[in-house]
Amino acid sequence: MTTKILDGGFSGQLSRHVGAKIDGDPLWTARFLATNPDAVYATHLDFLRAGADVIETDTYQASVSGLMKHLNVSERESLDLFTKAVSLAKKAVRDYTRETDGLEQHADRRPIVAGSCGPYGACLHDASEYSGFYGKTISQQELIDWHRPRVQALLDAGVDVLALETIPCVEEAEALLELLQEFPHARAWFSFSCRDGQLISDGSNFQEVAVRCYRSLPSQIIAVGVNCIDPKYVTSLLKGINENISSPDFIPLIVYPNRGGSYSATGEWIAVPDDHSLNLPISKWLDMGVCYIGGCCKIFAEDIKTIRSIVDQYHAKTAAT
Repeated sequence: MTTKILDGGFSGQLSRHVGAKIDGDPLWTARFLATNPDAVYATHLDFLRAGADVIETDTYQASVSGLMKHLNVSERESLDLFTKAVSLAKKAVRDYTRETDGLEQHADRRPIVAGSCGPYGACLHDASEYSGFYGKTISQQELIDWHRPRVQALLDAGVDVLALETIPCVEEAEALLELLQEFPHARAWFSFSCRDGQLISDGSNFQEVAVRCYRSLPSQIIAVGVNCIDPKYVTSLLKGINENISSPDFIPLIVYPNRGGSYSATGEWIAVPDDHSLNLPISKWLDMGVCYIGGCCKIFAEDIKTIRSIVDQYHAKTAAT
C-alpha cells in the first residue's frame, strides 16, 4: 500500500504568515478563518509544496458553539466558517495542481482534503484532550450531538475524509463510531491522544481500543493511530499490531507526532524549541504498517519535505528488492 504524506502542525506554520498570537486563543487557529483567510490558504499551500498528499482543514478547535461565542456570530455563520475552511483547502489543492507539471493528468496523485475534528476536550480549552477526564461526566449522546453539526458541515462541503483526531478517551471513540454510522458514505481515520507508550490519555490500552474501533467499522475507517505525541512513544504504541498477520487482517496505521512536547501531570505544556532535533524512525514505522505519516505541533513544512524524501527512498528501496 502506498504511503500517504500528511501535513504538519498548522499553528506553527501559520505563525509564519501572521503577526498575531495563536496559542492561548480559545479558537486557536480557527479564528483566522474569519480574520485572515489568506494566511490559512498560504499555510495549506506551504504543506502541499513540501510534498503533502493530505491536508487538514483549519477546524481542529472549531465548534459551532465555540465560534458563536468567541466570534459573536450566528449558528448559520458558524457553520459557514466550516464551509469556508474546506473551500480554502480545496483552493490550495487546485492552485497547487495547476502549478505542478503533469499532476492534473494523474487524479490518483492529486492531494486530498481531510476535515479536521478535534475532540470535545480541545474546545474546553483546558488541555483536557490530554486527559480525557470528561469522558466520565458527559453522556455518549451529548458527545454525538456536539460533534454532529461540524461533521455534517465538513462532509456537506466536500471533504474527502474526516480526521477524527487527538481522541483521549474510550467514551469519545465510541461516540464517534456511532456518529460515523449516520454517514455511511463517509470515510475517516481515528487518531488517539496517548500519555505514554502503551495507554491513551484516559488510561485505557491504546492497542485494544484502536484495534476494536477499526474492526467495528472497517468499511469506513481508513486507519487508526496516534497524533500529537512525543515521537519516542510511537514505536511501542504500534509494535505488534500487524505482526504475523495475513493481508485480510492488516490494520492501516496513521502517525503524526509532535516535535517532542507533552503535558505534565499538572496539565502544563512542556514545550521544545522549534529547532529541536527531529529524528523519526520512519522506516521502522512503515515496516509496522504505517500508511499515513505526517506531523503535529511544531512540525513545519521543511520537516514534511524531509519526511516525504525518506518515505520515497524507502519505497524505492523496497521496490528494488
